[in-house]
Amino acid sequence: MDFWITEGRDAILSSITTLEPIMIVGIIGTVEHKEPTHVHINTHGVIHEVHVSINTSNKITTKEVQLFVTQIIREDAHLLFGFMDKHEQTMFDTVLKINGVGPKVALAICSTFTPNTFGSVVASKDVAMLKRVPGIGPKAASRILVELADFIVDGHDESGTNSGAMGEAVMALESLGFKKDTIQKALSGLNGDTATLVKEGLKKLQRL
Repeated sequence: MDFWITEGRDAILSSITTLEPIMIVGIIGTVEHKEPTHVHINTHGVIHEVHVSINTSNKITTKEVQLFVTQIIREDAHLLFGFMDKHEQTMFDTVLKINGVGPKVALAICSTFTPNTFGSVVASKDVAMLKRVPGIGPKAASRILVELADFIVDGHDESGTNSGAMGEAVMALESLGFKKDTIQKALSGLNGDTATLVKEGLKKLQRL
């Protein structure tokens, strides 16, 4: 009898370990502990460690919290990275795709810059500013700026509507013969619908 119980248990455990991991895309719970770079969040009695940027950590001011989550699964660990701002998560996910940039450096970028500021750094190809990020030297900074040449993030609109308008404005101005890096510099810091962005962008482009 014990043999069959043991065999059944082992079969169940084996099937569980072969299941695909559950992807976590967000977390809601109670903050049990907070540090500048991570928080412990209690969700229904299970406490998760979530890595955060200093910017996100500073925005967590209540016990109840809701974060967007990027999950990174490795052989030796399942890591959760949380963000109050969807644009910050987009920034993290984007720089993480660059060869040689790991989660630690990506989170350091999020701690150093807001999405809007980072968009300006990329648009102006400001190597000196990017070198301020711990773990990024001159060569790495130059490579990141080259690979993120088309990167635009605007932090004013949490819904992402303005990001769509920004992309449409870039394409419209490109069709008029302007270069993308010049357009990004002109549109940096602007907000509004596509028509407004194109109108204000043209004014700035005439002065560049």
